[in-house]
Amino acid sequence: MRRRARSEHYVNNKEFLDAIVEYKKLCDAAKEAGEPRPRIPRYIGECFYKIATHLSYKPNFVNYMFKDDMVGDGIENCIQYVHNFNPEKSSNPFAYFTQIIHYAFLRRIQKEKKQLEIKNKIIERSSFSEVFSDDGDIDSSMRAEYNSIKDAVYTRSRS
Repeated sequence: MRRRARSEHYVNNKEFLDAIVEYKKLCDAAKEAGEPRPRIPRYIGECFYKIATHLSYKPNFVNYMFKDDMVGDGIENCIQYVHNFNPEKSSNPFAYFTQIIHYAFLRRIQKEKKQLEIKNKIIERSSFSEVFSDDGDIDSSMRAEYNSIKDAVYTRSRS
């Protein structure tokens, strides 16, 4: 069944809820027949994509270089937990999946922050001194410049 949204960027919560209810009926029928869970309809996938993409434009997420990874993680989590949405408890799938995506974004930011810290430690412990100096001594101005760059990157990853 083809659904039409008001615009290509808009998720109609009522249509989204109807699609989720239909999908859950298909899942229940497949479970009773002993078959695997059916594929998620394209419309539901598009809704996940729209929610994740637009959430990534919010001020607290907009400046990260790994936004595509954040969006991908959010969609993956929605697909993973779509069967947990209960239309009897809530009639707002938009809010439910927005929360799932929000927490996926936060987990990705934490993961990237840890990776950045590891990378910084490796740089500090490896051939950092050999890069800037022939005799192993690091010029104080070079060390100050390196530390200011490192601090700027670290500060940006924390915000």
